[in-house]
Amino acid sequence: MTPNKRRLINIIAILIGIGIIVLLFNAPKPTTPFLPKDDIHKNYFNIPKKEAEKHCSNCHSKLSENHPPKFRCLFCHKRD
Repeated sequence: MTPNKRRLINIIAILIGIGIIVLLFNAPKPTTPFLPKDDIHKNYFNIPKKEAEKHCSNCHSKLSENHPPKFRCLFCHKRD
């Protein structure tokens, strides 16, 4: 590989890297609320995620039609 070709490939790789970094810095801020740290939810911080998600629908049974699947609650609503 000639030095000019290698230099061109390096420049392209650097530009792609800069482009990815710019996209990541311009990504929207998360809008999904975290799992509250209150008396109602405190027990769900100490059990595995899949086990905790089984209990969400006991209180949160009425979700909007465009809400993601009920069994993936802690995918979006992080526990910290």
